[in-house]
Amino acid sequence: MKTINNYIEHTILKPNTTNEDIIKLTDDAKKYGFFGVCINPYFISLTKELLSGYDTKIVTVVNFPLANNTIEMTLFQTQKALELGADEIDTVLNISELKNKNYKKVEDDIKKTKEICQNHNLKVILETDLLTKEEIITASKIASDAGANFVKTSTGFVKNGVGAKVEDVKLMYKTVKPYGLEVKASGGIKTYQDAINLINAGASRLGTSSGVDIILGEK
Repeated sequence: MKTINNYIEHTILKPNTTNEDIIKLTDDAKKYGFFGVCINPYFISLTKELLSGYDTKIVTVVNFPLANNTIEMTLFQTQKALELGADEIDTVLNISELKNKNYKKVEDDIKKTKEICQNHNLKVILETDLLTKEEIITASKIASDAGANFVKTSTGFVKNGVGAKVEDVKLMYKTVKPYGLEVKASGGIKTYQDAINLINAGASRLGTSSGVDIILGEK
């Protein structure tokens, strides 16, 4: 049976991250046995060095946080991130084209990114705070059709955004479960009870900067 630490991707994506922050993040991951750490691409090499000998996964982000790269930029980012040692990629869905109802473009971008990832997990961030329920369903289906491995709620960068909501995770899980995808909840997960509520809603991964607080809350 999975314990809660096995759900957590201990996360730091703030723009003023320092080497000391990454050292603290990886020390926490080692101490508490978190599934992985989620970091910006700049820190992949340092993180890989610090986690040498551990099974902790290195997760990084591309086309992040505004989803305003061209696909060529995203593919370059993805390839370089994997070369540096990332184990999994979280990419932001092309929200503008989803709103434009240009669904083929949205799907093609994800499909091309997954082709670069090959056997590495690709998670597609929907940015649920900016979407209607119908758009969440549509985006989840597109990610599935494009070959992604996960759909993810949020970047955590939307001003006044709520982030991971139980109702959205339930909706995403219900939509993608028949196709074998999983759900990563991310954004605003602060407490042990938050984590449990989202796991019960269908999340199999939790992206949070409050991993230690969640573990201590459990105990």
